[in-house]
Amino acid sequence: MGDLRSVFVDSMTGAPSALEAADRLCRACVDVLGVDGASISLTDGFTTQGTFGSSGPLSRRLDEYQFTFGEGPCLDAMRSGLPVLAADLAASAEARWPAFRDAVLSAGINAVFALPVGERGHPFGALDLFNKQRGSLSDSELDGGLLAAELAAVPLLEMMGATRELASSAEAEQGWDQLASLERVEVYQATGMIIAALNVSAEDALVRLRAYAYMRGMTANDVAWQVLDRTVDLNDEGWGGAGSAGEDDRG
Repeated sequence: MGDLRSVFVDSMTGAPSALEAADRLCRACVDVLGVDGASISLTDGFTTQGTFGSSGPLSRRLDEYQFTFGEGPCLDAMRSGLPVLAADLAASAEARWPAFRDAVLSAGINAVFALPVGERGHPFGALDLFNKQRGSLSDSELDGGLLAAELAAVPLLEMMGATRELASSAEAEQGWDQLASLERVEVYQATGMIIAALNVSAEDALVRLRAYAYMRGMTANDVAWQVLDRTVDLNDEGWGGAGSAGEDDRG
């Protein structure tokens, strides 16, 4: 295990930012643990605040599904403080996250393992490991994943800590910029446009955005950009508006 810790630490050493360190750690998980993908989620209450790190675009997209649907293993791992293991998402008995499960299966992923990230007893994120093939992690793979989750807290805490420093500090500005980049700003902006167009509450607007994304196999971020670019009609009945659905708006 000592050698594995050195591999993970070395992978992050010299990274120009906390976000890059997290990406490197995720890629190391793929290389060392033999999983097909990895991502690190920053969570806030009952939702994901953003993707802190990922091994690649697919893993980042799979993490975004947890925000889109408001469910998934990383949220359960954060709430419980315990690993959440789903070795066969296609199993008939696996019904914990129906929307997330269907989307991930459609992407060719059959197993997901979420490991809490954060201080003992107070997780603020999770490391998700993805596999195309169904099957459990071996004991050594799980131990390695837990070690990676432990180390993932280091750059995240550094970034969060930097935001608490004086605004005149260059490190504080860099930390704030990195943390702000995790915020789903486009989703918040799109939600505001939905509120104005449909005269609904902020909560209802977000529900509609997520539902629109789910029905079209998209992420909330994808739909938010379409709203901001005005390539979807918010009067379309798909949003609960008065118009009729158009094929061109389905993306």
